[in-house]
Amino acid sequence: MIDSQAARGPREKLQRRDPGRERGEPKPPPPRPTGPVTVPSGVTVKDLAEKLGLSAAEVIKMMFGMGEMVTITQSLTDDAVELIGAELEREITVKRAEEEVDDVFEDADEDLVSRAPVVTIMGHVDHGKTTLLDAIRRTSVASGEAGGITQHIGAYQVALGDRKVTFLDTPGHEAFTALRARGAKVTDVAVLVVAADDGVMPQTIEAMDHAKAAQVPIVVAVNKIDKPGSNPDKVRHELVVHGLQPEAWGGDTVFVDVSAKQHQGLDDLLERLLLTADVLELKANPKAEASGPIIESRLDIGRGPVATMLVQRGTLRPGDAVVAGDAWGKVRALLDENGDRLTEAGPATPVEILGFDHPPPAGEMCKVVDSERTARQTAQRRAARLRTEKLARRSKSVSLEDLFDRLQEGMLQELNLIIKADVNGSVEAAQQELQKLKHDEVAVRVIHTGIGAITESDVMLAAASKAIVVGFNVRPNTDAKTLAEREGVDIRTYRIIYQLTEDIEQALVGMLKPKEEEKILGSAEVRALFKVSRLGTIAGSMVTAGTLQRGARVRLIREGTVVWEGGIHSLKHLKDDVREVREGFECGILLDGFNDLREGDVVECFETQFVERTEL
Repeated sequence: MIDSQAARGPREKLQRRDPGRERGEPKPPPPRPTGPVTVPSGVTVKDLAEKLGLSAAEVIKMMFGMGEMVTITQSLTDDAVELIGAELEREITVKRAEEEVDDVFEDADEDLVSRAPVVTIMGHVDHGKTTLLDAIRRTSVASGEAGGITQHIGAYQVALGDRKVTFLDTPGHEAFTALRARGAKVTDVAVLVVAADDGVMPQTIEAMDHAKAAQVPIVVAVNKIDKPGSNPDKVRHELVVHGLQPEAWGGDTVFVDVSAKQHQGLDDLLERLLLTADVLELKANPKAEASGPIIESRLDIGRGPVATMLVQRGTLRPGDAVVAGDAWGKVRALLDENGDRLTEAGPATPVEILGFDHPPPAGEMCKVVDSERTARQTAQRRAARLRTEKLARRSKSVSLEDLFDRLQEGMLQELNLIIKADVNGSVEAAQQELQKLKHDEVAVRVIHTGIGAITESDVMLAAASKAIVVGFNVRPNTDAKTLAEREGVDIRTYRIIYQLTEDIEQALVGMLKPKEEEKILGSAEVRALFKVSRLGTIAGSMVTAGTLQRGARVRLIREGTVVWEGGIHSLKHLKDDVREVREGFECGILLDGFNDLREGDVVECFETQFVERTEL
């Protein structure tokens, strides 16, 4: 009996300690955390709940209240995360992968040495930026651009006496806003080129804003002073309104009158650039492991992925393990802008890198790591993060309320597009232009982008999603063409971005202009090459489809990418000059002014004609 009372005693004491439990009163909830939080884009329900100090069930309940059913492991869209923050009255910052800052380095003063300035050439389209750089480099880059328009970033290093200057040539058309912004972020001095006969234009102001946002000094080059009707003073007056006061008028902005074509004022411009750079006292540590931004990247036939990097810190050498975004590799070779091999690349040196597993995204920071294993693991983590973000953007559900609204408005039509291009920058530019197209009845949606030739997988995706495949500076391969014809997929290829955006814009309003339609006459595969000293390179070829005609236009295609377009200088069958060669026969082809052929290249023969149209 005593034992029974002893056993009952502690329980009675516990009950006396917690009288509220006897009355059935609920335990007070723990205080809810407050204050701002930062989460990665594509955060899962579970991770967001942990960050906010809530249970996953509470987050799921809030999403259900918004009309979306989610699971604990599902990635949330950025909009959903912001709505949850608004409901909880908490500040939630969503950070995307590209916004994450890499390691910040602090170098000792004794390790710093003077480096070359990085100068960006900026300005409106057709104001003479590339021609100005040509005059400085004594080369002819402009003649190689499609339509005379720069569509990629070019990086070049020029020797001026015993000093060097690195130039970035950025596109001037507004479609390439992202590329110009990228150029401004890595530059020390910006050269704003303004045509003296045109004056300040919209992209002139935009380029100037990029330079101001990057907090870099601006040197204004007033170009085309040799043209009739040029008025340099008018340019100065227009730029004063935008905050650029010439030194001669009591301001602090350097203005130099130049003529790129006549080579006038170039020495004065270069001298002022070096003086501006001297004031900045530019220094870097060449002894550290190399790092710097990827300016551009592409897939080169025969050499694989090629990335243009601007080394900002350290020295890059062949054999280094590198990582840039979700791409990694080992440096197989370093090349300068002329294609010559380098043994090393120090600060402020633009260099082409061979050795990545795939073209790294332009704008990513490239850095040397201790081993290929580390590079691969870092790239895989970044790739997983990017996949999560992509999944979050695609996984946004349509609520019942949204569905009802759409039914009330009528069926929403979508123009689905798949974009393939030769380089990353062209893809970005095309997407940005397409996002500007607005229409009440049709939404333009890009469902896939990529670099390289149009392939069977692109056509299969287009067939499944009822999309149009758009190629910018690339062509479909033979299998893709055959599949597209069988599936009824429309493939459209362009050389200049204006044509792409104008076509789609006009199609949305049903007012397409007559188009210049291509009719493929035939194609031939290069089987052997014969070099003739007086003539050039003759391509021994087999006509694989249609007919090759001497008077028609031809394009040279190398693994899906157009590398040249022009005419046929001579066409031979056996030893005879002929006007055409039919399918199944061999022939010798001498292209008009082009000799850089390779075995496996495809010579495609075509003609153009204007056709009235009312739809894409």
